[in-house]
Amino acid sequence: MMENGVEISLRNENIAKLVQYGIVTGLIQEEDRVYVTNQILMVMGLDDYEEPMDGLTPPSGTLIGDTGGQSTSENENSHGFDDGNNLEEILSVLISDARNRGGIQEGVVAADLFDSQLMNCLMPFPREVNQKFWSLYENSPKEATDYYYDLSRKSNYIRTARVAKDVKWTVDSAYGEIEMSINCSKPEKDPRAIALAKSMKATAYPKCQLCRENEGYAGRLNHPGRSNHRIIPLQILHKPWGLQYSPYVYYNEHCIVLSMEHHPMVIDRSAFEKLFDFIRQFPHYFVGSNADLPIVGGSILSHEHFQGGCHDFPMAKAPMEKTVTISGYEDVEAGIVKWPLSVIRIRCKDAKRLVDLADHILTTWRSYTDEEAGIHAYTENEPHNTITPIARMRDGKYELDLALRNNRTTEEYPLGIFHPHAMHHNIKKENIGLIEVMGLAILPARLKTEMGEIADAIARGVTWSDKEELKKHVAWFEAFASHYEVLAHGGDCSICEESLKERREKIYQILLVEMGNTFVRVLEDAGVYPCTKEGRMAFDRFLNVL
Repeated sequence: MMENGVEISLRNENIAKLVQYGIVTGLIQEEDRVYVTNQILMVMGLDDYEEPMDGLTPPSGTLIGDTGGQSTSENENSHGFDDGNNLEEILSVLISDARNRGGIQEGVVAADLFDSQLMNCLMPFPREVNQKFWSLYENSPKEATDYYYDLSRKSNYIRTARVAKDVKWTVDSAYGEIEMSINCSKPEKDPRAIALAKSMKATAYPKCQLCRENEGYAGRLNHPGRSNHRIIPLQILHKPWGLQYSPYVYYNEHCIVLSMEHHPMVIDRSAFEKLFDFIRQFPHYFVGSNADLPIVGGSILSHEHFQGGCHDFPMAKAPMEKTVTISGYEDVEAGIVKWPLSVIRIRCKDAKRLVDLADHILTTWRSYTDEEAGIHAYTENEPHNTITPIARMRDGKYELDLALRNNRTTEEYPLGIFHPHAMHHNIKKENIGLIEVMGLAILPARLKTEMGEIADAIARGVTWSDKEELKKHVAWFEAFASHYEVLAHGGDCSICEESLKERREKIYQILLVEMGNTFVRVLEDAGVYPCTKEGRMAFDRFLNVL
């Protein structure tokens, strides 16, 4: 395919911009310029290049976009470059160029694989990242994580431009303020990539997306590219573990703590010990684990890992509605958290005492049956009871929240008794994992479009309930529509004098609130003991067994 001068000039300009981005963000130094340029040319499949004539070196002084190694989580758009020349635009030009020359396939998956390789040209070796991390750690664990989080963002491993597209809001509830989000940052599955992946040779390398072999892995159509990925090695209970950030950062400094060995999730005494060993090393972070059973567990049960970060979740802010004293553990503060799920909070200066008590609670819960409350520990030999634990340091004391979980199913609730019920599936159908247990909803991207279409239709006074993709919302909408005058008379200009845009926005905000209210009910669905008089009596029966 013949290229014209404009195409070649644009490509060269953006190669130079990418190199300059690396310099101004501190990923590389000026003396790396020629080497990095040639590495980019290699990834691009090029053997010819001409430096742009106008030059891209900024004036001396403070580097554009320099964050001083600090976390920039409050501004998800701070890529570190200059206005109009941000990283996303640079990569988009280079991706289009490679695609036009037949270098990569169509679709977002192929583009992600490719731009990860481009960004790896700017990245330090793992040993260099680790050396700097642990050097900073000697002064402060927070300085170390600030550096690593900043690196993960500048390298585009955390795709900040996509994260900025997420819809985030809060809703008030009887349990405090609940955090809501529509996840638009994780790319939708590309049908073209799915079709091509079916024809690919099966491979077990890496075994899963959490294995250490992902560090620097180029990826494939059915496995994400991690060329620009770096893992910080840790010791947890004297065993090799790693620290990394989630590419989708659902909350501030959303990190993943993973075993360097590929083995399944297990909630047992050692899991509690591991959580507190991490908190001991990084006291400014919380850390928690998904449960270890299907339905109430996370999406990856095959590889032991935890999730943590620097965020104060709604559940952490929730008070204890009732304190209890557990025999043999009188020195440990304990109580029931005022929360839609059934959560026991324990607190003590001695982490070992919390581990002892948590192990006692877990062991008792594993075999606990209360038929009156609908709780069965086993169906034949299949276990149902487990725990979602979350550890943190608060006011000089270790704190552990233990959410009681049960994954039993019935004919009435084939997806799980303590799982989002069918009436809520238009909003939330997926498992309630660790992040949502703590009060942050991760809702599917489709809702952004669907709620926008509903709000627009109501504002214009046109019918929406007959649209196939919106029919699932009709019963949900009708349950609250009469409570809002604007929903009943949204398209009647004689009643509402607001502009169409303002009216649509008002309706959209109502829909967001009602999605939040639905999520609260979903969390109540997941609670093994309802927040009712009868439910709390049943909760007390379990506590009395302890």
